[in-house]
Amino acid sequence: MKTTTNSLLLSAQAGKYAVPAFNVHNLEIAKAVLEVAEELQSPVLLAATPGTIKYMGEEFLIGIMEAARKKYTIPFEVHLDHHENVSDIKSLIDMGVGSVMIDASHYPFEENVSIVTEVVQYAHKKGVVVEAELGRLSGIEDDMSVDEKDAIYTNPREALEFVERTGIDSLAVAIGTAHGLYKGEPKLDLERLQEIRAVVDIPLVLHGASGLPEALVQETIGMGITKVNVATELKNAFVADLRKYLIENPDANDPRKYFADAIDSLKKVARDKIFMCKSLQKA
Repeated sequence: MKTTTNSLLLSAQAGKYAVPAFNVHNLEIAKAVLEVAEELQSPVLLAATPGTIKYMGEEFLIGIMEAARKKYTIPFEVHLDHHENVSDIKSLIDMGVGSVMIDASHYPFEENVSIVTEVVQYAHKKGVVVEAELGRLSGIEDDMSVDEKDAIYTNPREALEFVERTGIDSLAVAIGTAHGLYKGEPKLDLERLQEIRAVVDIPLVLHGASGLPEALVQETIGMGITKVNVATELKNAFVADLRKYLIENPDANDPRKYFADAIDSLKKVARDKIFMCKSLQKA
């Protein structure tokens, strides 16, 4: 089913739930996420980092998604996650990707604005929605690594100016989350989130949700988060049961069999996150 990320996020904003965005890396993971979302009738985003695009190939990613639109009834969209190369983003938009994140958050404010505005102007002409980030999360995402000392929280006053000048459709905020799993108890700056929500009316995005307590994520949703990104927990669940199966069955050579437990484990995580986001039966 063809939809737009903007319509999904605006519906979530009005309904006080969030759309889960799951990072997918291959056909098996994409199918597993979509099957769970279909079962629970949840809207969903399938996020692809630059590393995923390089691994799968643009044509294969687009082909899988076009086939999925014929099979599943739920609203979903492919979303480019943490893409930094403007020309690559434009090329993928031309190929049919309908939702993109341009991440220029590592640049100074004015340069961030300039780069994001270029992407917005190109994307909006094609009916494509754009997410951007202000502030930086610590941790590792794809090939990007940010030390804790280099993490920068989103400034609410800058957030308003950033949104107004760039024309973005959604804003990823840095309020203390991190990419990857947390080493200690995560502490989010919820007061900062409230301040951002008070001045910015577009959908807000929470990156780094893997490992966050459900109650904490739901608290952020109550304060205006309308898209929640999950990556590491999916990968960890998949590889844990895959490794276990291969150790217990060293002669296994059929991926249709040795992937089965890994996919079931991944589906459980996806199901839990959909419940966490309160997006079931919102399709």
